Amino acid sequence: MAHVGIRKLAVTVIAAASVVSMSAGCGWGRTVADKEAMESSGSNEPVQSCVDTSGGNVKIGFVNSLSGTMAISEKTVSDSLHMAVDEINAKGGVLGKKLEVVQQDGKSEPAVFAEKAKTLIEKNCVAAVFGGWTSASRKAMKPVFEADNALLFYPLQYEGMESSPNIFYSGAAPNQQIVPALDYLKQQGHRKLFLVGSDYVFPQTANRIVKAYAEGNGMEVVGEEYTPMGSTDFSTIVNKLKTSGADAVVNTLNGDSNVAFFKEYKASGMQADTLPVISMSIAEEEVASIGLDNVKGQLTAWNYYQTLDSKENKKFVKDFKARYGKDRPTSDPMESAYTSVYLWKAMVEKAKSFAVDDVKKAADGITFDAPEGKVTVDGENHHIYKTSYIGKIGGDSLIHTVWKSSKAIKPDPYLKTYQWAKSLQGAQSDASDSSESSK
Repeated sequence: MAHVGIRKLAVTVIAAASVVSMSAGCGWGRTVADKEAMESSGSNEPVQSCVDTSGGNVKIGFVNSLSGTMAISEKTVSDSLHMAVDEINAKGGVLGKKLEVVQQDGKSEPAVFAEKAKTLIEKNCVAAVFGGWTSASRKAMKPVFEADNALLFYPLQYEGMESSPNIFYSGAAPNQQIVPALDYLKQQGHRKLFLVGSDYVFPQTANRIVKAYAEGNGMEVVGEEYTPMGSTDFSTIVNKLKTSGADAVVNTLNGDSNVAFFKEYKASGMQADTLPVISMSIAEEEVASIGLDNVKGQLTAWNYYQTLDSKENKKFVKDFKARYGKDRPTSDPMESAYTSVYLWKAMVEKAKSFAVDDVKKAADGITFDAPEGKVTVDGENHHIYKTSYIGKIGGDSLIHTVWKSSKAIKPDPYLKTYQWAKSLQGAQSDASDSSESSK
């Protein structure tokens, strides 16, 4: 299937502001009018942030898909972000200031995410932004945050091959999700893989990693298929899978395409015990949407499950259900998002400042006892140490751990420590931004 190119975002690169102390209040601020005037005049003077720290509140921004094909997954991320903020505010806020949330809807469109991020930074004057799901949405926002020297906390596991001075990645790097998933399949004796994914950057880059791993580990990729985001016709792909000779499927579909795929998979007569599917983007809330009968017994690779047995997780699950309803499950992306707010809080408090450059300098070594386990920020690449889990979807619609890493894994977004990945190193996941879908 031909890849659909994402239109590149034209963003004027603005030099980062020199930052003064919190006591200066809005002294490190600007208005949108100021910025537009400087741009129109061609001035090269540094343009300052408009974040206002002079009062009792500080604004932060959330950008999540509350509509469109990704809403099935992203609404719960927004919920967990709001829960984290309310908890923090109930305990006095951050540096004595209450957090005021500005919520934006990314509408499942990368270009909209970029537009809303720009609004949050330049018009709403937020101190940090939390959100995004697809890699296409993150890459659309990335130049916006770098141009304005603002901070994005991105909660999703992703394909790696990226780092940014203006993004903190609280989800898994590929060596914390994709590689453990492949290690597990290899340990279980699977050697012939069929790859199915949505047609945008995460599945394409993830599958380049899968193919490099397979070549270096005595495995074979017997099929590779992509479909547009939101696609509901999987008859052709499932027929190819059924006749491919595969003994396992690596699934990087996103959003509600998973519903159609697993229904077609089951209707074709394939079963988890003979042709297992290991999914990179199906968490607990998607199970109900897909239908338990369609995914029972299938595998997932994540860094958090609702069923984890720790006091931190039990409290997290209890509090989430008390707030949103006893039938609402918790999941990896929303837990990662929840954790990211607390990591930012700790960075700010260590820096004693909301200023972006101060927060970045304070980031290295920040820890948090998260529901997933203890996490630690790697200040060099802005990723975090995470424990990896492989889980199986049970009859209770929850995901139960069948394997876990012995300790939190150091993030390696470029897979520099893996001999089989040498051909990938130096390759950027955006492939010059030409292979992303506009979805």
